[in-house]
Amino acid sequence: MINRAAGIRVLYSFAMKLGGPRICATAWHQVTGLAAAGADVIVFPGVAPWPLPDNVICQPTLSRGCIRIPYRALGRLRAYALHDYIVSQRLESLSGKIDIIHAWPLGSLRTLRAAARLGIPTVLERPNAYTKFAMEIVERECKSLGIRMPTAHEHAYNPEVIRIEEEEYRAAGRLLCPSDFVVRTFVEHGFTADKLIRHQYGFDDTIYHPAEDWDGHKPGLTMLFAGGCTPRKGLHYALQAWLRSPAHQDGTFLIAGAFIPGYAEILSAMLSHPSVKVLGHRADIPELMRKSDILVLPTIEEGSALVTMEARGSGCVLLVSEASGAICKHGQDALVHRVGDVAALTNHIAMLHENRALLEELRATSLKTVHEITWRAAGVKLLEAYRESIEAYSRECLRSAPDGSRVQHSTASQSA
Repeated sequence: MINRAAGIRVLYSFAMKLGGPRICATAWHQVTGLAAAGADVIVFPGVAPWPLPDNVICQPTLSRGCIRIPYRALGRLRAYALHDYIVSQRLESLSGKIDIIHAWPLGSLRTLRAAARLGIPTVLERPNAYTKFAMEIVERECKSLGIRMPTAHEHAYNPEVIRIEEEEYRAAGRLLCPSDFVVRTFVEHGFTADKLIRHQYGFDDTIYHPAEDWDGHKPGLTMLFAGGCTPRKGLHYALQAWLRSPAHQDGTFLIAGAFIPGYAEILSAMLSHPSVKVLGHRADIPELMRKSDILVLPTIEEGSALVTMEARGSGCVLLVSEASGAICKHGQDALVHRVGDVAALTNHIAMLHENRALLEELRATSLKTVHEITWRAAGVKLLEAYRESIEAYSRECLRSAPDGSRVQHSTASQSA
């Protein structure tokens, strides 16, 4: 069993920049949240542009000082593979000094295999749904609209990425799933429940906080879409629902994000409506959220969209699909619809337009529990997921060798 008073020693491997946009920020927040929760963290990032807490040991693999190996020149997958090789080589000297390895996709296969040989438990981050499913559903959605994802886009269908990630799935001890939707996609593709473990993402409450002067009874609703404007995010569904609802008559639909080629052209008739404001890429998302009543995200597949937690922290009511991975409860602090159900989304927009008391009630209930979805809270939950994974690994070792002869994992955080 785990001695819960002892600090868990974590090796955190991330082949990209630790700090920056999107998942790079997610990884940075996980590391800082773990350190705050009491873990002893050694992090091996490709590059570390953002500062880390003093109690985190950071040893980049693709940079030294101001010298960096350029990802573009080497190629994304080659750079990740080089990172993976370097981390796997460092493991020998760390055997017995770490309790668990937290790895990320596309840059961890060698590391996971070396850890298995050395008897170190591992977890693999799953920032998205089951990859083959995710890529296939995005490809189908694009085809139905008559466009194609840019070839280099991370969500474009890529057999090589699928192959690598499938091997990583098999090599990892557990898969870290940030939402029930992610769990469901893996179960539907043959993975057993004991291979999957839930954690969560969060938001930075020093940046995202509600407006003090919010007025739910002002004329017209303000609905916000924030993120990449792609078929995957379901913006076309949001536009259809908005224009079918009475809210468009005196309300405003703000769209903040960059469009992939061809998508805006297909949606041009809806985008040109006077109630729709296309803002392009924006750096003031927190302020836009504070000025909005609703955050809409009718995504067709997701891991756990950070924008939904940020919006909750800013006081927006969520209107999201069941695939968004949002931490919310339908009818209590948000309204949730099935993927592609424009009629339901239209009804939800109309409900909040016509019933401002409901809007205020959902908002108030949501704000009461936002402390549970900060990055600090996520760090605590991630640390608990590590404990569960280590305990499960120990039980598996004991089952395979009752006399303990094959149990290699022995750490200071274990007690008889």
